[in-house]
Amino acid sequence: MSDISSQKIRQNILSSRSLRLCGELIKMDKQQSPEYAKMSQATAISLGLVRGRMYRGAVNRCVNLLVHYPDGCSANCAYCGLAKKRPGTYHDKSFIHVPWPVFPMGQIISAINNTPSYVKRTCISMITNGKCRQATLEMSRRLKDETALPISILIAPTILHENDLAEMKESGADKIGVAVDLATPELFDKYRGKGVSGPHKWEKYWEIMETALDIFGHPNVGAHLMVGMGETEEQMVSIMNRLWQMGVVSHLFSFFAEEDSRLAANPQPPWPAYLRIQLARYIIEEELVRNQDMSFDKAGRIIDFGLASDLLGSIISFGKAFMTGGCLGPDGQVACNRPFGNCLPDVNQWNYPYPPNEEELDLIRQNIFNVE
Repeated sequence: MSDISSQKIRQNILSSRSLRLCGELIKMDKQQSPEYAKMSQATAISLGLVRGRMYRGAVNRCVNLLVHYPDGCSANCAYCGLAKKRPGTYHDKSFIHVPWPVFPMGQIISAINNTPSYVKRTCISMITNGKCRQATLEMSRRLKDETALPISILIAPTILHENDLAEMKESGADKIGVAVDLATPELFDKYRGKGVSGPHKWEKYWEIMETALDIFGHPNVGAHLMVGMGETEEQMVSIMNRLWQMGVVSHLFSFFAEEDSRLAANPQPPWPAYLRIQLARYIIEEELVRNQDMSFDKAGRIIDFGLASDLLGSIISFGKAFMTGGCLGPDGQVACNRPFGNCLPDVNQWNYPYPPNEEELDLIRQNIFNVE
């Protein structure tokens, strides 16, 4: 075969590959909300859309959806897998360490209507993208009209106005989540605002949360908080107490570094510290104590929970304090249980997606009062 013929064949092959790649890119560009949504890997397993199983028989009780656009999120939060400046395309970026495959809404709705009985809620997570407001409303209305599951929306306060929240309620949502994430305004600005050239403002998040309370009421507004971002235990307890006194429920997360993010090299918080904060959240929201009833050392670590030791021991042994907190289902149990969203599957979990067994409770009892 002549060199000219070989060259033409190579050119034809490259041309065909380029055309296929262009076709795939065009197809992905058309896959956007409200006609499409991303879905967490755990949700896809629960709905039977992908194959897989989870550690210790854990199940995902919530259909976790993510609004999707090829141009992605305009924010640049230092710890987030979807951050604008994190390498990769929005279509391919992992979020909370796992892929979020894209599905048509029709397929998602069909799967929800054939879902296992343990799935109790759907949650739409917004991103900071101006197109997201209208798409979220359309997705919520469709889910309301075509499925029986209650609907939560994890909102993007930066792009919202007060009337948007009323429209969300009208569209079918009965609960609202706000990812405050950081325990102090200084940390918020450092990791979500000016410190990373991001658009988010602490004051805006609190204003939107107040409006959400006016519209949805207690206990239908939740705040995400992330432990391990440089705050003290005392600061985290203080914000959890402030939120509860407002009427907002705290949903705790542990920092868990996302690969290639700005904070990729940062460690998780010490497990005992996270256990203490989980326990503090539980007893505050059970209205057994307030933050001023607790004692802290000079480093801001909890040294006294303000309860008698036998009562505290019973609460620890009950185990519920260490399970994932999130929006409830119609059965009154946590639906948004996010299996292994904070850590790799192991005996010691940062949020147990099921009641901890006796082996796990023994580990909690052995570690919760350790100071690292």
